[in-house]
Amino acid sequence: MTPELPFALTLGAITFLLTAIWGSPFVEVLRRLRIGKQIRESGPQSHMVKTGTPTMGGILILVPVVLITLGLNIARLLQESLTGSSILLPLFVLISFGILGAIDDWEGIRGIREQGEGIRARTKFAGQVVLAVITALVMAFVGGGFQNANGVYIPLVPGFIEMPVWIWIPIAVVIIVGFSNAVNIADGLDGLSGLITASAFAAYGVIAQLQGQTFLVQFSFIMVGACFGFLWYNAHPAQMFMGDVGALALGAALATVALMTGQWLLLPLIAIIPVAEVASVILQVSYFRLTHGQRLFRMTPIHHHFELGGWSETQVVQRFWLVGILSAMVGVSLALLR
Repeated sequence: MTPELPFALTLGAITFLLTAIWGSPFVEVLRRLRIGKQIRESGPQSHMVKTGTPTMGGILILVPVVLITLGLNIARLLQESLTGSSILLPLFVLISFGILGAIDDWEGIRGIREQGEGIRARTKFAGQVVLAVITALVMAFVGGGFQNANGVYIPLVPGFIEMPVWIWIPIAVVIIVGFSNAVNIADGLDGLSGLITASAFAAYGVIAQLQGQTFLVQFSFIMVGACFGFLWYNAHPAQMFMGDVGALALGAALATVALMTGQWLLLPLIAIIPVAEVASVILQVSYFRLTHGQRLFRMTPIHHHFELGGWSETQVVQRFWLVGILSAMVGVSLALLR
């Protein structure tokens, strides 16, 4: 075993400890500032008891990830070779989408619009697209560790296939924006988003290790550690919620890591739960319009369908996580078969 992987795993463990340690006082700060979640009335009535639970907990993930990753790479970044410069891109994505999500969370807390609603959907979407375009342009035209961007690995097909920039950039933008929103939609139950994104980052950490992308391996497992630290406080019954500041950032960062490995075709499999959540919403809306009012599911996103069907919140999260882990394992195995 190469020394990079044990070091990356150790970083993940350290990140978990740091996140868990400062999580308790952070929860207290959120409570004192009354930064509580406003639950939408259109959701399951059983969730109304969660009203007022501290939100914007994604900050608990972002802060240790940024500090530890920058601390590890600052010495290298000061060198002419810029051997660690590739780590700046997922950090930029994490921070920028986190800021956008924080604005959305804050607007929702202030309650200027409808209960639980943040900034307007069009405004948020436009911000996501702008940030995704910047990210895609950097991967396409800036060097420094993006050797597997601008193309794709096709499962079971040997070799890396380069793509024209004018095709690859729109695809990258769609993937980043899409998964940013997908993880956000999946963030509806205690512990769900943290578990499924941690599993997906672990899978891409293994894939990056196979490609020799040392810094991407470190980043991926630091993310895993931070997500686990957050889950210490987000497990049912949650002491805090992730909020858009965490969900938008995690989804976009995961998509960026997938693009940097060139294994983005496997992302819908490795992160199958967020994809299923989005698909359920699309199918529900389409079926409702086609049938003039009939519903395909009891409620969407699909985790609400199972809740209304009698599954407890814990059962839904645990079973979804099992599916997510198995899908991630299959995704890694497909990345090996070339």
